[in-house]
Amino acid sequence: MSALLKRRFFEQIKIMFGREPSKPKEISPAAQEIHFYKKGNRDLIAEKRHARAHAQPKNTWRNRRWITLICANLLFSLSFGLDIQILEGALTASRFVGFHLIDLNSALQVMLAHKHIINNLLIGTGTVLVLWVLLGGRTFCSWVCPYHFVAEWAEKIHLFLARKKLVTDQTMDRRLRTVFWAIFALLALATGYTVYESISPTGILSRALIYGPGLALLWVLALLVFEVFFSRRAWCRYACPIGLTYGVVGIISPVRIVYKLDGCFHEGDCRKVCLVPHVLDTVIKGRAIETEVPIGPDCTRCGLCVDACPTGSLSFEVKGLSKLA
Repeated sequence: MSALLKRRFFEQIKIMFGREPSKPKEISPAAQEIHFYKKGNRDLIAEKRHARAHAQPKNTWRNRRWITLICANLLFSLSFGLDIQILEGALTASRFVGFHLIDLNSALQVMLAHKHIINNLLIGTGTVLVLWVLLGGRTFCSWVCPYHFVAEWAEKIHLFLARKKLVTDQTMDRRLRTVFWAIFALLALATGYTVYESISPTGILSRALIYGPGLALLWVLALLVFEVFFSRRAWCRYACPIGLTYGVVGIISPVRIVYKLDGCFHEGDCRKVCLVPHVLDTVIKGRAIETEVPIGPDCTRCGLCVDACPTGSLSFEVKGLSKLA
């Protein structure tokens, strides 16, 4: 990894905690050459239009993700309903064929509430920790979390209403997520109660799917209504501490999305579909510091940008191995 990419790596960690992306101060000679070629090159405008006009609609990664998410949550329901004991419990704490699996953020909340390290929780989080370090922490958000799935559909409604000029998207300060993470941690420490777990839409939906609906679903509905009519994907972007916890876990993940500068026409379709568009600041014209730049740890690896890119300038890769089809 070059010195420029190392500096960008630490910059992306700061961005994950709420810092706004900024124009790079240094750009490698190879990247500068490509930027210079693109600057004011009118042929690129024609190439951009051609690429967008002939791009085939793709939902490859979205479909893979939806199938994985549905199957993972359905397995909980089937295991309970049929009493086959394959995957018992819920997303917050479960057991897969005898192996204990405990959500990292839930385990942290419990240990803060009890004010000591609980050995059984450490054992249960071990497997989960290794899994999400390998896959990229926020992969949990887009590939497993049931709230992400329903919020994605709420987002489609929001965008439809926005096109009709019936709603406008109200953005908020992304540092709020870090503030909420600290507030929920302090509440657990001060009260001895896992406050966040009682309002977590992830846990509420997971339990509702397995054990049946309850009044807590009204809270989830309220969040979705807020996101449809006021602020697109507000919970995931500005409040959910799970996303921040798993983002930290996935900082060194070998699975990432990589951006290639030379083929990009900077048409911006990727940023339009991205849940966390701040991670794609490098695709803005003149921002890439190298010819190939890995996307930061706050990326959910949802694959929407990969599907949306008409030139294949964004792709899944395993560090040190190869591109994923």
